[in-house]
Amino acid sequence: MNFDIKSVLQHFNINEINDAFSTGEASGSSAGAFLKDIISPVDGQKIAAVKFATADDLNNIADKATKAFTSWRTLPAPKRGEIVRQIGNALRDNKDQLGRLVSYEMGKSLQEGWGEVQEMIDICDFAVGISRQLYGLTMHSERPGHRMYEQYHPLGVVGIISAFNFPVAVWSWNAMLAWVCGNTCIWKPSEKTPLTALACQHIIQKVFAANNIAEGVSCLIIGDRNIGEQMAADSRIALISATGSTRMGKAVATTVAQRLGKCLLELGGNNAIIITENADMNIALTGAVFGAVGTAGQRCTSTRRLIIHESIYDQFKQKLVNAYQQVRIGNPLDENNHMGPLIDRDAVNSYLSSIEQCKAQGGNFIVEGGVLKGDEYASGCYVKPCIAEVENHFDIVQHETFAPILYLIRYSNIDEAIALQNNVPQGLSSSIMTNNLREAEQFLSFAGSDCGIANVNIGTSGAEIGGAFGGEKETGGGRESGSDAWKAYMRRQTNTINYSSQLPLAQGIKFDL
Repeated sequence: MNFDIKSVLQHFNINEINDAFSTGEASGSSAGAFLKDIISPVDGQKIAAVKFATADDLNNIADKATKAFTSWRTLPAPKRGEIVRQIGNALRDNKDQLGRLVSYEMGKSLQEGWGEVQEMIDICDFAVGISRQLYGLTMHSERPGHRMYEQYHPLGVVGIISAFNFPVAVWSWNAMLAWVCGNTCIWKPSEKTPLTALACQHIIQKVFAANNIAEGVSCLIIGDRNIGEQMAADSRIALISATGSTRMGKAVATTVAQRLGKCLLELGGNNAIIITENADMNIALTGAVFGAVGTAGQRCTSTRRLIIHESIYDQFKQKLVNAYQQVRIGNPLDENNHMGPLIDRDAVNSYLSSIEQCKAQGGNFIVEGGVLKGDEYASGCYVKPCIAEVENHFDIVQHETFAPILYLIRYSNIDEAIALQNNVPQGLSSSIMTNNLREAEQFLSFAGSDCGIANVNIGTSGAEIGGAFGGEKETGGGRESGSDAWKAYMRRQTNTINYSSQLPLAQGIKFDL
């Protein structure tokens, strides 16, 4: 493909061997820091080597972010929103190059790379509006001459631990809202995709500098899981927003709880589409295939399970098999391809292990998986999307595999379908394909899907930023992005003002001196 990674790195001022400690992304002593090669899953080539931070570096960064908070919070929220507006415009100017870097470093299709940057732009626009809508409530007091209201104040330093599959978008959901709310941020990107983070920091630092904003409002630290663990334990960081596996989330939650800090967790998904006998087959097919193979099955909202009515099961299964034969797999920078590689060979091994477990537990593969061979697939990270007929209770089906493995499950009535949909530990995204109003409403009712996201006649992936994003059960319960998710980055304060000449007590209590 006609793609010059060196020019992209130069565009974002990322050197072949990046010294993050001299460019404002991190600060402090780099003694003991080590270099890590960043390898593209697209072609297996080294993109750059990045210096990883140490515990001392994080300590210095946390001090810097804490100090910056004292001045940043005093800037009026609409003024903070104006800076975020400028960040959105800067992202617009860099959308093409940043989208290509996302695609090359992570492996998702170029369309999805550009889409991820567009998501950042969209959340900037949303956050600008929120900066003038940080509303509290006014309530009537039972005491005469008293006024009660509530207001929201920033928490302080927000730590953001993001995952490789959305290397920039999910960070932006947190950062843009946290900034307009008056917080400072420390971002630890995935150690698998740090270059896109460096590029974003390069863009943002220019905007902050043009507005004479002191360093420390936006901090980036590149490191391994030890840095994440240190962030979780640091009492200077008021909120830890962590995206990743359920295992990681449980560890973060335990550590943060020990210091009574706050967590916002976006963890695993095991998402299903119910396809009823009343479904529009064409819509259902497109939604299912994109949900299963988009981002090579590496979205937390990827479709893992199809729960199909028995009357159309065989017909829809054949449509799926035919559609999978049309999926084009290859270099994600080629816009003709639907699916790129998995993130690395560890992910490939997990994919292969899950296939073997599925077969051992009784799964019947109607579309076989495997690793693709050939010069175009030299990185060893390209795999075939596959489909297996299973039972919902299989152990492998109950777990999330970050790969394009789709499980088919048969059902006979809508109550059974909803029960199957809910009978997994995770509760992120869900969908039903139906033109029957009763089925749709039942699915969305309190007796329906137990997920944080429930859709009708669209797939499980591709959420818009206007709605709160997140899920229940082992997905962690966090909410990011739209609606009133901004409240997670604020502390609520109730205020009562006595403007009378008396001091009446609540509940009619008498206390006369």
